[in-house]
Amino acid sequence: MPDEIPEIPETVATYLRLRGLPPSARGARRRRKRLAEDDDKQPFMPGREPHGVGDVLADLTKQAGWDSQLAKEDLVLQWEEVTGAETARHAHPVALSDGLLTVQCDSTAWAKNLQLMRAEIVTQLMRRFPDAGVVNVRFIGPDVPSWKWGPRAVPGRGPRDTYG
Repeated sequence: MPDEIPEIPETVATYLRLRGLPPSARGARRRRKRLAEDDDKQPFMPGREPHGVGDVLADLTKQAGWDSQLAKEDLVLQWEEVTGAETARHAHPVALSDGLLTVQCDSTAWAKNLQLMRAEIVTQLMRRFPDAGVVNVRFIGPDVPSWKWGPRAVPGRGPRDTYG
């Protein structure tokens, strides 16, 4: 008579009834759950193959949405490999927003030469770092001192105006 239901104390029966469980389901559910858990621990089952650390980290960064930021960091760190050693000595990226990469150059001559090579540089960046989202590159020359500062700066030619 293994199918007989043993006598359950009244408090346990009330609890099971309030939870919406039949009195006989208590032990059977535990047994079924234990068997299902044991099946998951068997070797050679689907989903049990080993993964490399690189694959696990790639999945983690993708799930967390870090791919874009990491691609931008890689772009800055590998700038010399993309443009070459000589160019990297005279130009370095300073900003990347809305698909526009701003590159600061040592001189206006370097900025102009790199501007002429813009298509090739953008192609290399898009090929190597597709998640960075680089669409265009802007090359700027060195920072020059500005005479326009302070609360009373007005548009116009400024203090160097000789009036003709």
